[in-house]
Amino acid sequence: MATFKKLASGKWQAQVARKGIRKSASFATKREAQDWAARQEFLATNVETSKSNLTLGDVFDRYAKEESPKRRGERWEAIRLTSLGQYPIASKLISDLKPQDLAEWRDSRLKEVSAGTVRREMVLMSSVLTTARKEWGLLSSNPMSDIRKPSSPPARDRRVSDGEIERLMTAAGTDLLQATARAVHAFRFAIETAMRAGEVVGLTEDSVDRKSRVASLPITKNGTARQVPLSSRALALLEELPDSDVGVFGLNSRQIDVLFRKARDKAGIEDLRFHDSRHEAITRLSKKLDVLSLARMVGHKDIRMLQIYYNETAEELAQRLD
Repeated sequence: MATFKKLASGKWQAQVARKGIRKSASFATKREAQDWAARQEFLATNVETSKSNLTLGDVFDRYAKEESPKRRGERWEAIRLTSLGQYPIASKLISDLKPQDLAEWRDSRLKEVSAGTVRREMVLMSSVLTTARKEWGLLSSNPMSDIRKPSSPPARDRRVSDGEIERLMTAAGTDLLQATARAVHAFRFAIETAMRAGEVVGLTEDSVDRKSRVASLPITKNGTARQVPLSSRALALLEELPDSDVGVFGLNSRQIDVLFRKARDKAGIEDLRFHDSRHEAITRLSKKLDVLSLARMVGHKDIRMLQIYYNETAEELAQRLD
């Protein structure tokens, strides 16, 4: 309901109150004040009507179109949100969404996939709901904040042996004109540098200073640029590559994943992923660099993150004691 009052200055003040929220503004004439109040009431009514018709699936779609493109994980988010949109909870009206609904979805999802997958999906959904609350005004609170996440799975501690690297090279071949051979070559380079797959395939001639032995990464997973020092071995691996117009390794993220798995399976190696190169690299580098230098090289702002990747065995530690 709107109320109007003439101020001592001669202006007219309009006040609009709806569900405990008040807005006010002053105008030169009463007519202007009335027009403004009518507009505010119209907007409030229609926004509330729009909210009442929106489903969680609608919010997923909007987030995928407006917010995901701003992130490095755009493709993963878009695919995941499309998948989440197929579940019954997506048809729930956003205005009716309760923590209990999300808890039921979580428990059902845990019967289908790992706890780690559910945690990642919950983080994504929480980001969607937070944006819907803060940016779009569709929620007064984020119901996901009241939901307990599944326990984190144990940190992966897969190491890579020299023997396995030799088997990968045998399976992929040594002809670096072949994409599969370059995928394994990239794996070896990642072990030298602790760079992620996406960072490796993103390398260009302009981003590698061979004289100073530094690779510049303008975009990384945590959103900040990073410079990676290159060992003489890492530099030698780069020198062996043929010229390419599409990055130093001539591969994209999808190719490097598919081709590495192809070589791994041909080599008969079990439970090995490209990202295990980062675990191996950090463990090896820990013998050469102090913890702060290591964190800077691999791009960890919180040195506690190194504990996730540092996997030196007790036997290796024992040898360092002598």
